[in-house]
Amino acid sequence: MAGGGERGPGPGPGDREGPFGAGPAGASAVNRPRTRLDIPRAPRRALLPEYDPEAFGRVSERIARFLGTWRFILWMTVIIIVWVLWNIFAPATLRFDEYPFIFLTLMLSLQASYAAPLILLAQNRQDDRDRVTREQERKQNERSIADTEYLTREIAGLRMGLGEVATRDWIRSELQDLVREIDERRPARLPEDGRRSDEGDR
Repeated sequence: MAGGGERGPGPGPGDREGPFGAGPAGASAVNRPRTRLDIPRAPRRALLPEYDPEAFGRVSERIARFLGTWRFILWMTVIIIVWVLWNIFAPATLRFDEYPFIFLTLMLSLQASYAAPLILLAQNRQDDRDRVTREQERKQNERSIADTEYLTREIAGLRMGLGEVATRDWIRSELQDLVREIDERRPARLPEDGRRSDEGDR
């Protein structure tokens, strides 16, 4: 029919363009991977090699302890003396570090540059242990103080309660007073009882 009774293929409900007119709005959603919040993300690949910091710390502490002993000083002294004497008195073809012993200086500098961080690392680990120990001691002291205060209050309450309780000595003193009072009243009644008995006999 003239007048365009038939409708041409127009854009459907799912063929709407995006906000920038680049295409359908669902195209970008299909191409973009969805990230689910209930699935943990895969760990990233680290460029640096992984290591156990606890094991490295233990090794550094052992090295630091060895550096602070007389054995290390003795061995270092022996090595330096042998090094110097060898490079002075050995044949020229066997000397590997001529005077002024540049290689020896380099080795000592390298040893010092590694020893200082190891010692600092050992000190940091010791500081961490001391901090944990102090925290535990503080908590233990707080518990001890709380227990002491509780026991003090309980003892004070018991003392106040015992102040109102009749003790054995108090009961004994009261009984002795009663017995003494009875003994004091008994001689006054004996003559009257005697007269009454005599009158009854007559």
